[in-house]
Amino acid sequence: MDLDMRRVRYFVAVAEECSFVRAASRLYMTQPALSRQIRALEEDLGVVLFLRDRQGTVLTRAGHQLLEDARPMLAMSQAVQQRVRTASREVNHFTIGFMPGVIVTPIVREFARMAPQLDIEVVHTSITDQVDFLLDGRVDVCYVRLPLPEAMFEVVPLFPEPRVVALSTAHPLAQLKAVHVEDLYDTILLQDPRDVPEWRGRVPRDPVAPQADTGRFPVTIEECLEAVASGAGCYVMPAGMAGFYRRDDVTCLTLEGVAPRTVALAYTKHRTMPELHQFAELSRRMLGPDPD
Repeated sequence: MDLDMRRVRYFVAVAEECSFVRAASRLYMTQPALSRQIRALEEDLGVVLFLRDRQGTVLTRAGHQLLEDARPMLAMSQAVQQRVRTASREVNHFTIGFMPGVIVTPIVREFARMAPQLDIEVVHTSITDQVDFLLDGRVDVCYVRLPLPEAMFEVVPLFPEPRVVALSTAHPLAQLKAVHVEDLYDTILLQDPRDVPEWRGRVPRDPVAPQADTGRFPVTIEECLEAVASGAGCYVMPAGMAGFYRRDDVTCLTLEGVAPRTVALAYTKHRTMPELHQFAELSRRMLGPDPD
């Protein structure tokens, strides 16, 4: 039986709210009607998705798995609808996503010359939402910083980008030009340590700034830098972003002992639009490594 995407959307709302009452309010429907839809979804799948107790509504193991798969599935569904509507227009539309630190103007200008039949739009993304822009169809292609779920996207690696560490200007090491990652182990890392696999130092144990879903780390780059400026810790980011997010109370030092991030171009797999491959080849030629 095919999944009812409407019921999947209802399920995600309940899972995110951890409450049928709050989810029903968010969805502008009654709580009994929402409960019936969730029960129907459970019957379709033959599993129990939620358990209810005095603490509230919690996901079962099957529920956790569905939530993991449901978010990209709903985004892809939205992307299909958007691309179909776009394809119905007489003018061909092509949207390019770019991130701070990646200069794409020469490439876009050359691509516009090569493909005058396209109405080209350039939109800003960030390292935290690059996947969302691709999944929900807001962009056709996007310059990204790896890693990325390669099973879902075609990825064209372009160039390595060194990383820097952002410190408060009051930090004892702030006057240096470069610092080794091991010299920072007494400073709290204000991001998921999986972003910096070489990190063996401190991470937050208590809230120190506006928090992400984990309840531990700042969400956006702006929030991270605000926490850095207050002296809460350090933040590691690609060198190209340092100039874009310049602040007088934060300094960025070259970070040694960590691997660079790879800048790449990405687009959703299985798409046949020829301009995608044309743009990818142009990007590889203008941004990729020089041929031997």
